[in-house]
Parts: sequence; structure tokens; C-alpha cells
Amino acid sequence: MSGFILKVLIGAALAFGAHAQDKKPPTAVKGQGLENAHAMCIGCHGIPGYKTAFPDVYHVPKIAGQQRGYIINALKAYKSGERSHPSMRGIAASLSEEDMKQLADYYGGTK
Repeated sequence: MSGFILKVLIGAALAFGAHAQDKKPPTAVKGQGLENAHAMCIGCHGIPGYKTAFPDVYHVPKIAGQQRGYIINALKAYKSGERSHPSMRGIAASLSEEDMKQLADYYGGTK
């Protein structure tokens, strides 16, 4: 396993562990399940100062506390191809509209 991948996996595990202390991860909902969708988000968006290396070096924004409408619109734009980041397009393509709403509620701090 390359050093970079190992660092990303360790960072994701640490970020998830730190986040889990603050807020209990959600349980399953319709679609693929919010817990699975949450795991895809927190691996990058939960690491302060994280930058991706694919397709280019890109600063990954934190999404906790972001406005609900912004999260939903961004995910829909990735799913439709309007936004072009390959990793986000792949993730958003796997999300149902219900998953998007649940993630927006979770990260936006509403229920």
C-alpha cells in the first residue's frame, strides 16, 4: 500500500473518530443508507486542510454547517454533470434524492 493511500485512510479514520465523538452517525434511511453515504463524505470533507490529488490538487471544503440548500444543489449538480469533479460525480451518482436530503439535514445541522 502506498504511503499516500495509507495516510488518506488513517486521516479518514481519525477524522471519522473525532467527528463521532461530537455527533452520533446517522442510521440507515431509504436508498443506500445514510451511514454509507456519510462515510463517503467524511473521508475527505471531515479532514481539516485536506487536499485531493485527483484529478488536480484541490482544497476540499468542510461541509459541516453548510446550508442545507447548498448541499442539495451541489450534489444534484455533480450528479447531472453540471459540476465536473470526477470523484464527486461518482459519489453523487450513487445517491438518491432522499440520501441527498438526509445528508443535507445532517451536515446542515437540522433534522
